[in-house]
Amino acid sequence: MEVLLSVAVSLFVGLIMSRVVKPLKLPAVTGYLIGGLLIGPFALGALGIDGIGFTSFEKVGALKPISDVALGFIAFAIGNEFRLKQLKAIGRQAAVISVFQALSATILVDLGLLILHFIMPDKINVADCITLGAIATATAPAATLMVVNQYKAKGPLVDILLPIVALDDAVGLIVFAVSFGIAKSLVSGVGVSLISVLVNPLIEVIASLLLGALLGGIYTWFERFFHSRSKRLCVAITFVVFAVSLSMLRLKLGSSGVEIGFSPLLVCMMMATVFCNICPSSEELMAKTDRWTAPLFVLFFVISGAELDLSVFSDWVAVLVGVAYIILRSAGKIGGASVSSRFTKCSPTIQKWLGITLLPQAGVALGMSLTVSTQLGPDGAVIRSIVLFSVLIYELVGPMLTKIALTKAGEIAPKETNPPHPEQKRHRAKA
Repeated sequence: MEVLLSVAVSLFVGLIMSRVVKPLKLPAVTGYLIGGLLIGPFALGALGIDGIGFTSFEKVGALKPISDVALGFIAFAIGNEFRLKQLKAIGRQAAVISVFQALSATILVDLGLLILHFIMPDKINVADCITLGAIATATAPAATLMVVNQYKAKGPLVDILLPIVALDDAVGLIVFAVSFGIAKSLVSGVGVSLISVLVNPLIEVIASLLLGALLGGIYTWFERFFHSRSKRLCVAITFVVFAVSLSMLRLKLGSSGVEIGFSPLLVCMMMATVFCNICPSSEELMAKTDRWTAPLFVLFFVISGAELDLSVFSDWVAVLVGVAYIILRSAGKIGGASVSSRFTKCSPTIQKWLGITLLPQAGVALGMSLTVSTQLGPDGAVIRSIVLFSVLIYELVGPMLTKIALTKAGEIAPKETNPPHPEQKRHRAKA
């Protein structure tokens, strides 16, 4: 009962807050996140009434399967953008920009925080700087996709944005594994292992893509046995949930030290990519799936808001380094996207506004910080606090900035303030 009540309250609060922020011209995502904060452990949850609010972060964690499935559907929707016709037009540009802007953010954060380390060496060490630089690569696909869907944004910027956000996961996994491997060796004094630093992340990316391709082929073959809309929708939901569950497996290959893991985002993205390129009716099926996932995404963002830890504001080191991290990462993302989009001969509009749409950061970054906190001890706890602070800011401000960028780029159509009466529409049609 308690879990179901939490789900109902989360949906209700999310819907109410989406209406509250509408007059302020803020994206619905921002309302969902604020709603999550309101029912989180620092607001209604502090009253200690289970079900009405989340009384602890453990209670929020009980709804993690919902978040996992929602991320799977988000990746599934983004994979639909990787159609061969579209990839031929923007594939090279998306790949170059994705790698360049991610590495630009990493390098700028590394250099900036290393300078901060020399100023206050007792507060942040070199391992922290390198790890935070790697986490800077990650972009939140969920917030970006929700803003695009809410405002029905269309145009060249959206066409290149979604593939870049998807590729960020693959780039981020590799950069994080390499940087974190070096950071661990600095903390422990043990030499860097080539397998742990380079081989494992590459295997994870390749294994995820292969698993996703296999599931995409099976999904395409299986869905042709069903013809009703409801059954086909059930098949889509089944395969996304199945892909997310399989992605949680981690396999060790004997005593070699090589471990095969999977990225749920990459698996679901690749499954959708294969499906949309070989299934003739994929566009219709994807549209039906998008409509079904609306309440799931509301829950995802409300839960994400409830997970935001406001206690980080009491740690001045986390706030100071977090502010530096946000400024440096933002400069790296915006500058890197601008330079690389100019190099790949994108339009001036893309050059100007693409970087701002890449600022949101959430799930992947939090996952990386959780890995760090469990393996680096006290240093990991510092990094976790810094990332929590930055995610709090990015999640609340990022969707709004994405909306502004897409509006300035002319890819969000302005709404009529006074819609014409049906009689006026008919009169215009006759005229």
